[in-house]
Order: sequence, then C-alpha cells, then structure tokens
Amino acid sequence: MSNQVSIFENNTGVTVSTPRKGALGDVFAPAPTVPNTRRIQARNNGDFVRYINGQQAGDSVRDALNVIIVGALKEISREYYSSAFDPDSPSLPDCWANQGDSPEDGCSNPQASSCASCPQNIKGSGGGERRACKFQRRIAVMVEGDPKGTVYQLKIPGGSLFGKGTGNTHPFESYTKFLAGNGESPDTVVTQILHDPNNTGQTYVLKFKPIRQVSDEEYELVLAAQKNPDTEMYTKITTAQTDQVTALPPSAPEQSAFVEEPEEEPVVEEAKPAKRQAKKAEPKPENSKLADVLSTWGDEG
Repeated sequence: MSNQVSIFENNTGVTVSTPRKGALGDVFAPAPTVPNTRRIQARNNGDFVRYINGQQAGDSVRDALNVIIVGALKEISREYYSSAFDPDSPSLPDCWANQGDSPEDGCSNPQASSCASCPQNIKGSGGGERRACKFQRRIAVMVEGDPKGTVYQLKIPGGSLFGKGTGNTHPFESYTKFLAGNGESPDTVVTQILHDPNNTGQTYVLKFKPIRQVSDEEYELVLAAQKNPDTEMYTKITTAQTDQVTALPPSAPEQSAFVEEPEEEPVVEEAKPAKRQAKKAEPKPENSKLADVLSTWGDEG
C-alpha cells in the first residue's frame, strides 16, 4: 500500500494497481536539492558568523559563543595553500591532512608523501619562523539553546590551539586536557568560545572555558548528533568544501605566500584538576547572548 496522500477528490475509473510513468514526468520534475552545509566562522573583529552553503546567514554574535562540542578528530589537522587566499575567489587548498600525517586522497597538489618529510612543514617555509603548512582543528558543534541540535563546523586555527591556560580558560589543546583532569569531556559540558581580549595581532585568537554540565535534554541531542553523519564529515572536510567550493588551487609557486595565523609549537601541559565542589542541583541553562538571535539562526532547511 502506498504511503502517499492522494491529491484527488475523485479517482473513479482507475483499475491499474501499479504507478504509471508519464512521459512528461522527467520534464517537469524538480531539480535535486543540494544538502545544506553549515559552519560558524570567527572573525578578526570579534564576531562569530554563521554560513550556510558559503553564504552568511543571520546576524553575527559578538565576542563569545556558547556551544557543545560533539565531534573532533584525535589528531591535529594540517592545511596548505600555495598562494595568498583570495576571499573573492576562494579555492580548495593545495594539500591537507586530516590526521596530520599524510595528504588526503582529494588533494589536487600534494606536497609530499608524508607530512613528516614535507618541505612545507619546515620552519621558514612560510616566511620568518612560520611553516607554510598550518596546524588547525575542525570541530563539530551545536549551539547552546538550539532545540533542534543543528550541527555546524567550526575551524580552530593554529594560534588558538597551543599554549597554557589561566584558571578555567585555555587554548583548545590545553582545554581538552583540563576537562579530562576534572572528569569531563568536550561533549559533556557547555563550552564558551571567546575572542582573546589581550590579542593584539592581525588574526583572531580563540580561548575556551567550561560554563556548566550539559542538561539531560542537551545530552540526548549530543547522542543524536554523534550518530549524524554530518558530525564526522565536518571534522574531515575543509572549510572550502563546507562552503561547497569546487575551484582548484592555482599553480603552486616555489614558496608559499599564504599566512593565516601565527604559528606556535605544540606544548605538552599536564592538566591540573580543579577543586571539586559538592554537586548541586543542575541549573537550568542560562540565556546567553545567542538567545536573541536563535530565531535568526534557526534551521533553514
């Protein structure tokens, strides 16, 4: 039996039991839709902006954004552009490595068979003390207060990954160790991502701190998101692919001109557990600045 609702008030005189294939069906059939891809971009001016299929959607959020991290790769990723990035004519990276060990199959201009032997992974290859190939993480997040649990990609550049934290506020790698040292993980807490107010550089620097444990309702959304194929996808595709960019990179010059963020060496830091307090009744999620724009940042398909 068909589950399709009848569009007819009267369907007498039809005796065939199988669907009919009309000759004009393909002519007037709607074009297949492209699945929406979503990401959140931090900007140098202190904003967080949502993009759907590469187009800005809704108003920006200023200074800080509360999220639940639902997906991340274990290793730090790498990405290389052979020429200066042009936002008016974006292209795919020349080369990238999701696990930071070897180029992905989709790279159009791989630089070496492995990242360990790559000339773009040598200090000075990007000018000064910088490497031409950049550290980064692409994580999957849900925004606090979104009852649908919509998943977005968020890119963390190298300058926001490494270093030491102060109190509860850390660069990302130190933040994950801080959580583990206190019996939590990124998917069991609401994380505030904030622009570093002490940053005086030309590129943004992000910091991370825990706000509270996720509620029971939020944890159900977390579990659902971790079964959603988009969650893993966002950790593996580049931001250009998330924006559905298909243009290949230009021919690679001998030395990279692409400088996106300050490069720092990974720092191994032992997380110190915070003093545990007696557990209180779980508070209800507080309204954040994002609450005022959730209606604008609702799922658009």
